Amino acid sequence: MTYRVFNFAPGPAMLPAPVMARVREQFLDFRGLGVSIVEISHRSREFEALLAETDVLLRELMGLPAQYHVLYCHGGAAMQFAAVPLNLMGRVPSRSADYFDTGNFAARAIEEGRRYGTVNVVASSADTGHDRIPHHDAADLNPDAAYVYIASNNTIYGTQWHRFPETNDVPLVSDATSDILSRVIDITRFGVVFAGVQKNLGSAGMAVVIVREDLIGHAAPHTPNLLNYQTYFKDHSLTNTPNTFSIYTTQLTLEWLSEQGGVAAIEQVNRKKADRLYGVIDHSGFYRGFAQPEHRSISNVTFGLPTAGLLARFLEEAGDNGLYALKGHRALGGVRASIYNAMPLEGVEALAGFMEEFERRNG
Repeated sequence: MTYRVFNFAPGPAMLPAPVMARVREQFLDFRGLGVSIVEISHRSREFEALLAETDVLLRELMGLPAQYHVLYCHGGAAMQFAAVPLNLMGRVPSRSADYFDTGNFAARAIEEGRRYGTVNVVASSADTGHDRIPHHDAADLNPDAAYVYIASNNTIYGTQWHRFPETNDVPLVSDATSDILSRVIDITRFGVVFAGVQKNLGSAGMAVVIVREDLIGHAAPHTPNLLNYQTYFKDHSLTNTPNTFSIYTTQLTLEWLSEQGGVAAIEQVNRKKADRLYGVIDHSGFYRGFAQPEHRSISNVTFGLPTAGLLARFLEEAGDNGLYALKGHRALGGVRASIYNAMPLEGVEALAGFMEEFERRNG
């Protein structure tokens, strides 16, 4: 291979180049065993060692206290839309929970949650096209709710929670699929944080769930075994065969992130990348940013162009210049640049330079 583009895909997203190189080097021979990682037993001592290493790296990078546990769950983040209410709603007699509607994935979680109990939508940004995190008052939250649910970053619309809601003693649950480990957070603010691994953690096909110990063991009686947090906790996520390759790429990605200096260091790079693109948008009379400035994401930058024809030309020329997968989601259109941890600063500089030149020629 002699050519690699800058991949701005929203997910499955790019992996760090050193991780991809390690996968290529080790794929036929995992740690000198003479077999591939995709061939060894999940109950072998070699795989259990890999799983333990992944635990340690994730705990160190996220600063997890002892009362938080790491689960490697089937089904990706979307499966957690059902797993969360099945495991947590039974904590309260009303079987109710508070949800914030900030876009497509939050809306899907709301729809799924209603299958298992009462969902109260505290606030929604739907009336403004999800261009912001909706205003809310702490008094709007139910103190007797089983949990409060947010999507910390909204991939499609490019918005992000910068100040998490105050929930007092009610556990806060976050779908952090598109911004996990991209910025420093205080994990003790949360009861559950989950993420599909295909954006910042590894290869697609699995979710990592961080759950506080007191929230395990409340699953509804009809909860399927492989949606029950107690099952994963009891068996170290090895009740049946997990996604061994995804765990492997996650371990390598966590190792790479640690080598970069950890989450605080990568957050500085991520903010620099986002600031560069937002700077082009804000100093332009040509590009129109979608998200309100105070709610902008550092993971997904969304913007539009003056006409459909210019958008089509922009995307075509960007592709010709090695800037891959910039087309916005069908729900919003326009351009979306996903700049997760693995996107190097030079990729963002290449996009920013292209944007400036395209405006000069077409503005």
